[in-house]
Amino acid sequence: MTQEKRIIKKYPNRRLYDTATSCYITLEDVKKLVLDHVDIQVVDAKSSEDLTRSVLLQIILEEEAGGMPLFTYDVLTQIIRFYGNAMQGMLGSYLEKNLQMFSQMQDRLKEQTKQIYGENPVPSANLWNEFLKFQAPAMQGMMSSYLEQSTNMFVDMQQQMQERTRNLFTGFGFPQAMPGDEKTKE
Repeated sequence: MTQEKRIIKKYPNRRLYDTATSCYITLEDVKKLVLDHVDIQVVDAKSSEDLTRSVLLQIILEEEAGGMPLFTYDVLTQIIRFYGNAMQGMLGSYLEKNLQMFSQMQDRLKEQTKQIYGENPVPSANLWNEFLKFQAPAMQGMMSSYLEQSTNMFVDMQQQMQERTRNLFTGFGFPQAMPGDEKTKE
């Protein structure tokens, strides 16, 4: 059973109204809802247009501007270059799956931390450094697994693109096997 999304209305004066609590909220409040895993939908109060993505991007922009940015110049320019590219649709799916895998890896690390240091360890840089030193082999294993899964996803996407290309150009008499197919099946 899927949970209904929490509706937030955005008014022309740029104020956000949470229909669940019947009060105005800030972007910081929306960020907290996202961090608390609450499914939200931001809609224009007049037109009912879905503004969720633009509000989430605004939160990301504010996060990037203050403190330590997540995206480097190179990452941002690469993302921009993918817009309009034939692979644009696949990049979104690829990034989404990679973020899911990375999140799972982070959850495993949290679970290992709890097993070693208890339910509520005192957060400190020394404790984290000690944990990482102790867990270096496990971390390497998880990162290797993550990279392998990421590579496999990319190979799968490549194969899907090849299959779509074959289906698209079936009338041109191309050979059934394309160069490189035997390499990706190994």
